[in-house]
Amino acid sequence: MISGEHVVSTEEASTRLDKLLTTILSDLSRAQIQNWIKDGHVLVNQKVVKSNYRCEAGAQITWQEPEPERLEIQPENIELDIIFQDQDLLVVNKPKGMVVHPSAGHYSGTLVNALLYHCDDLSGINGVIRPGIVHRIDRDTSGLLMVAKNDFTHQGLADQLKNKTVKRSYLALVHGAIPHEYGTIEAPIARNPQDRQSMAVVTGGREAVTHFEVLERINQQYTLVKCVLETGRTHQIRVHMKYIGFPLVGDPKYGQRKTLSANGQALHAQELGFEHPRTKEWLQFNVEPPKEFDELLKKVRQTH
Repeated sequence: MISGEHVVSTEEASTRLDKLLTTILSDLSRAQIQNWIKDGHVLVNQKVVKSNYRCEAGAQITWQEPEPERLEIQPENIELDIIFQDQDLLVVNKPKGMVVHPSAGHYSGTLVNALLYHCDDLSGINGVIRPGIVHRIDRDTSGLLMVAKNDFTHQGLADQLKNKTVKRSYLALVHGAIPHEYGTIEAPIARNPQDRQSMAVVTGGREAVTHFEVLERINQQYTLVKCVLETGRTHQIRVHMKYIGFPLVGDPKYGQRKTLSANGQALHAQELGFEHPRTKEWLQFNVEPPKEFDELLKKVRQTH
C-alpha cells in the first residue's frame, strides 16, 4: 500500500494539488491521482480538497492508497515455459504479447491467470491482482521473470531488486549505428508531463541506470545491443535508448514513426540471475530470443 506525506515548499506554492502529487508519485497517472483526491484519499492539512486546489507553502499533504478493487482472478489453462521451479519460486520465460497481470482491459489471458492454474501457492504481498509477481516486463517484451510462491521469498527477491544485486540483461534491436562499444545511460525517469500515458527522462524523476554493449552493427541502419539494468523503472530501456537517439525497432510508443513491423518493441529479457532467498544459492538463467526476434534480425541483415 502506498502512503506518505509531503510538506509544500516555497517553490511548489500555487501549484495545483493533482499536478504536484503526479510529480511526487511518478508511477501514478494524473487521472489516478485525481480519483484519489475525489475519493478523499488525499488530505491537505487533514482536510479534503479538490484536484485544482492551489497548494500553499508549508501545507502538509498526506495520502493513502485505496484498497484495491476486489476481483476474482480465474485460473486459466495456458501453456507456460517454466525454466525453473521449486517450493519457493518459479522462473518463467514469458512469451511476447502476454500481459503479466490483470489490469483494465486485460482480465484474462495474463501470466497471473496461467500461474494460478499451474501453481498451488503464490505470494500475497502484491494482492489478489498480482499474486507472486515480484517484477514485470512489458506485454510485448519476451523473456525471463521470477515469481514468488510465498511471502518470505517475495520479500527476499524484492530486497535484492532494491539493492541492485539481481542480474538482468536484455537483447534489444535499435535504429541507427551506435558508435560506442559500451556505454552507461544515467538519466532519471518519470511520467511524461506532455503525455501521461508514457514515461520520459525528466529532471527530478526516479534514478534510472542502464548499461549497454554493442553486439552487432547491421548495415549502418540498426544495432543489436545487450542492455543490463541497474535499476528497473517502467519502460526503462525503451525510454533510455530513445533518449540517446537509438529507439527500439517496432516500439509503438517510443520508436520512430517509420519503423519495421515487429508486433511491438524488439526487446527480450535474456538473462536473469539472483540469490535464492532460502538456500542462498546463486541461480542464473539464460533463454534465447523467440523465433520472431531471430526472423527480424534475419530481415534487417538482408537490408541494404
